[in-house]
Amino acid sequence: MKAFLLSYTPEPDRVVAAAARLCYSSLPAEELWEGLTPEKQGEFLAKLWSYGHYSPFEHISFTFAITGVSRSLSHQLVRHRIASYSQRSQRYVDEGEFEVVLPPSITGNPQAKKEYNSVIGQIREAYKRLIDLGIPKEDARYLLPNACETQLIMTMNARSLFNFFQLRCCRRAQWEIQELAWEIRRQVIKVAPVVFSKSGPGCLVRGECPEGTFTCGHPYVEGEV
Repeated sequence: MKAFLLSYTPEPDRVVAAAARLCYSSLPAEELWEGLTPEKQGEFLAKLWSYGHYSPFEHISFTFAITGVSRSLSHQLVRHRIASYSQRSQRYVDEGEFEVVLPPSITGNPQAKKEYNSVIGQIREAYKRLIDLGIPKEDARYLLPNACETQLIMTMNARSLFNFFQLRCCRRAQWEIQELAWEIRRQVIKVAPVVFSKSGPGCLVRGECPEGTFTCGHPYVEGEV
């Protein structure tokens, strides 16, 4: 799995702070922008968090190239609807030699791994036979498994990323999308450290689990991630 930050809004901490300050000031936007020192940016963003005023975070976005993930993951990812996605098409791309994602639980079980690889091999051969018979790729793809590797480009604004991290960084999230969420979080913190200083699963951000009785019982703590 790889997640590469292709682009993002320049000076993201400053942009959010300017949007927040504009809501409560009569000064022109240009003057507000020029007066935002790093210290003031931190002050304004802290106030946004304390007020629960999250709309200014929508002004900054982050675009990632994501590769080496499964169709199972992408099906979960697109449920985060306030985002933009461009994904490799199985309708137009020949998947005769498709790669697969192997879950750790299967990797560690030799018998399960043998069975898994055997079935994947059968699917590859069946897919090729359908193509040779003149079946369009858009129909032959019905054979392809959730394990099939895919790649996509995803753009999310910061507010959507907060929600993504809350749900997918959680220990109860499925292992693959959990790994992706933590990797994306690591990268956005590098370029927008103040904005994402309070991002992550509920246990880390609020000190309590939003899952209630479904808690994993093993909350994240500061310094662990």
